[in-house]
Amino acid sequence: MDIVVNGAATEVSAEPDTTAVEVVREDLDLTGSKLVCGTGVCGACTVLVDGSPTASCLLPATALADRTVTTVEGLGGTHPAQRAFAAHDALQCGYCTPGFVVEAAAFVDRWRAEHGDVAPDRAAIADAMAGHLCRCGAYEGIYAAVAAACRGEHDTEAAEAPPRADAMRKITGEARYATDAYPDGCQVGVIVRATVAHARVRGIDSGGAPLVELLPEDRTVRYVGQPVAAVAASSRAKALAAADAVTVDYQPLTPVLDLDRAQEDGAPVVYRSQREQRAAPSSSEGSTLPGRWLGNLRRSTVGNWRSGTAVRRLRAAAGRGDPNLVTAEFSTSVQLHTALEPHSCVAEWDEHGALHLRVSTQTVGVLAEEAAKRWGLVPGQVHIISEYVGGGFGAKSGLTSETIAAAELARTVRAPVRVVLDRSEELTDTGNRPGTRARLALLASPSGDLAALSMDVYGDGGTSVSSAVAALARLMYGTAPRRLRDFDITTNRPPGNPFRGPGAAPMLWALEQGVDEMAHRLREDPIALRRRWDGNPKRHALYDWAAALPAWLERPAPGAGTGRYRRGVGVAAANWQYLLNPGTEVEVTAEQGTVVARTTTQDIGTGIRSVITDVLADELGLPPDRIRVLIGRSGAVHGPPSVGSQTTPSVGPAASDAARKLRAALQEQFPETPPTGPVPTETLDMADGVRVVGKRHRDRKGYVTPFSFGPGMSLGRGFTGAVHVTEVEVDTRLGRVRPTRVWAGIAAGRMYSPRLARNQCEGGIVQGIGYALYEERRVDPGTGVVLTDNLEDYRIPGIGDTPETVIHFHEDGWEHVQGGGVGIGEISTIGVAASVGNAVHNATGWRPRDLPIRPDRVLRGLGA
Repeated sequence: MDIVVNGAATEVSAEPDTTAVEVVREDLDLTGSKLVCGTGVCGACTVLVDGSPTASCLLPATALADRTVTTVEGLGGTHPAQRAFAAHDALQCGYCTPGFVVEAAAFVDRWRAEHGDVAPDRAAIADAMAGHLCRCGAYEGIYAAVAAACRGEHDTEAAEAPPRADAMRKITGEARYATDAYPDGCQVGVIVRATVAHARVRGIDSGGAPLVELLPEDRTVRYVGQPVAAVAASSRAKALAAADAVTVDYQPLTPVLDLDRAQEDGAPVVYRSQREQRAAPSSSEGSTLPGRWLGNLRRSTVGNWRSGTAVRRLRAAAGRGDPNLVTAEFSTSVQLHTALEPHSCVAEWDEHGALHLRVSTQTVGVLAEEAAKRWGLVPGQVHIISEYVGGGFGAKSGLTSETIAAAELARTVRAPVRVVLDRSEELTDTGNRPGTRARLALLASPSGDLAALSMDVYGDGGTSVSSAVAALARLMYGTAPRRLRDFDITTNRPPGNPFRGPGAAPMLWALEQGVDEMAHRLREDPIALRRRWDGNPKRHALYDWAAALPAWLERPAPGAGTGRYRRGVGVAAANWQYLLNPGTEVEVTAEQGTVVARTTTQDIGTGIRSVITDVLADELGLPPDRIRVLIGRSGAVHGPPSVGSQTTPSVGPAASDAARKLRAALQEQFPETPPTGPVPTETLDMADGVRVVGKRHRDRKGYVTPFSFGPGMSLGRGFTGAVHVTEVEVDTRLGRVRPTRVWAGIAAGRMYSPRLARNQCEGGIVQGIGYALYEERRVDPGTGVVLTDNLEDYRIPGIGDTPETVIHFHEDGWEHVQGGGVGIGEISTIGVAASVGNAVHNATGWRPRDLPIRPDRVLRGLGA
């Protein structure tokens, strides 16, 4: 059939069941359009068909005959909407960005034709962008970009470079992700997954297709969706058919799917031996916490402090009916990572026995080490490319099933193999933030000081353990006695994974509402009480800032509102560990008049390319176009994984050290090089081959841990802090909660790239709102099948759910840290849900205890 694509006449052929997005991506190699949901929900595949925005994942390819198609590549990077997205940093990982840009371009053109150069309001922009999702939560920048483009502010090329170093590649569709790799001769792999919740596999009949097994050593499946095997074929349709033809011989074992049933005497046991227990996956970051098993229950008491004293005080207070004793039970649902780029890998073995992986990962270096270990290779035989990563949030760490499947199949069929998970697989078997049930007890002394704290948390992590929630309460509000116990209840449901502040968000959901309730009991301002209990001077500055906000000063009395719509304002504090990777290095080389930086790290949307670029530009006085950053590849000097908010505080100081060393090397070779100020470009032009390696030097006060835990991490001295103040509107008739404004105070020291840091914090707030109000994995209680395995049934926030947001950075208090700044990924999101809960209580007088705060729960709580 004939179509016109980006102004050029093109002839393509397509099967009746082929979609437009498949033709555009695979046949025309226009990979800016992304296949994410397959159901027209997310907008990542949007193209213009005869000028109208269209979800190409739902459009049959045959419907394109004799029509005109414009993809993001066809906009040329010069449309005002594209320039505005780059200028206002309206993106993070960039995977959803081309779809947003195409929709925005059509809207901007239409709006200006009808209204002139007048900005639409937020509601109009939200309506226009309603069919698009950004899991990174870059919506505030999108609002600003669309409004600015409609005002005509970006009709000409900007004089300044965008704040994000790779913005232009992402807004034009030029950025290539692992899902965009279609090498010649590539086979397609599909994972065969368990259809039962608990069984031992006696045998597998491949049905004639090339097949590799993916079972653990004990050949036991423990949840529906667990990888069993993988098959390969020349196309995805054929691979799916081959997977359907595979027969798995199961020896059924009785599953346990209910948390209460799992704790009963005689319940089926998920892990029967100590060896199986030790092999259980962990949902925490770093090392698995020590624990003791009793059937399906695993208990950890890490974090206890004078626990006997705490118990005695709490029991005595309960016996005398002390009004300063707050007790409550809180719960959270399982939250799914939902990165828009699915887990994906293209694997190939070369003639020398080396393994080449193009993969979406947060841990390039760690993956190279684990792959080498699994396949008996030396590290230099594993070559990884992860140039662009479409989000991860903790789920893309280490050697995961799609990479194992692709590599094993590639060795079997002796050809490249591409394995890309579909959305159902992504929402079933790539990890989650475990659900929790927390029993909290807080006691204040007659003087109003914290006298005792107890928290028992039962984690719903499926087959995973080490949910580590209560343990984090050791780090808040001084040194009062506290008993902190974490219990993992193992069931035959999919396992958890670290997720942006693992353990902290559910801990703060319970603790911060308990503190809020105590403030009401003591008749004390909730911010003032937190300030009095909290010894962290950095958070003191945030409390002072938050207490002076007009919204806080003008907040209503709890439950004083009347009428259908009720306004409330709530606050929550948070802290997070300062983590770093002490062995981080950045290599800098002068090449053809350009400074080229290399390190084995990756950018999952947080902007480490920009951090390195900004540091080198500032230290060397060079324009950004004289700096090139090459990351996302193994084989370079050691760089950190993108987990635990450690990337920037590790890479930033190493880049700074590399810049100083490069200047010194240039001075030695070219004495006219000035000791400060801009390095002359003519010097760079003559300096080809000058190479230095910068290191991440030790902090002035050293580290808390003299050893590394997790993938080379160390625990630095000090905690980041946050105070979130959230305003909500509660519809008491329909039970809906709508956050209208959020003020976030963040104490994390120097912001290396301020606009990108603000963007990341804004996105963290959006994810916290999703946790508070919408996100809830559902599992069939009879079969263990995940029911919320698509983006219609599993709801993440859209642009219309985004409140107006103000970010305040407090940068003092980190002078002992190399570079003066630490990470912000976790601290920006973990306290948001609690602030929403406290705002709902302020609006209605009813305290939500279960996440998400669904309309039915609100109506039930209000007695409606």
